[in-house]
Amino acid sequence: MAETGAVKSQDTPFEGGPMDGRVLPVLLGMTGHPPKTYRIPVPDAAGGPPTVLVYRRVPRGQSKHLGLTQGWKYVYDETGRGGGTGGGKPKWPWSKPDHTDG
Repeated sequence: MAETGAVKSQDTPFEGGPMDGRVLPVLLGMTGHPPKTYRIPVPDAAGGPPTVLVYRRVPRGQSKHLGLTQGWKYVYDETGRGGGTGGGKPKWPWSKPDHTDG
């Protein structure tokens, strides 16, 4: 009998930033993919607010014949906003444009 409702994870590599070269188990969503952005809070040594490292999900590679994605990896996002959609918020057609690019 198949187990239903089991939480699945996938070992996902990280590139760039402080997590470069590490592979972490990342929980998969309902679609079977890891989240588009992965945020890692790093505590401040002085007791201040934590620094949040942001990584974006990108395809690890594509198959030669069908062009299908062969897994995912996370790449460090130096801007700290994750994906350019206003910090991970949904971008609705009726929303006002985000003018934080300065």
